[in-house]
Amino acid sequence: MARTPNYNFERRERERMNAEKKAKRAAAKKEAREKKAAQSEPAAQSDAQDLPSPTTE
Repeated sequence: MARTPNYNFERRERERMNAEKKAKRAAAKKEAREKKAAQSEPAAQSDAQDLPSPTTE
């Protein structure tokens, strides 16, 4: 005999799994954004150090 479907439970489980996936992706994107920002900061600072300072000569 087939089991009685529990649609509400199954739907909640699907939504929970999708929410976990979405949170994992968001965390990965945030980490990548922070990593990229950290890499670009030293480059911007080193570029600024190489430029001559504006002096009135």
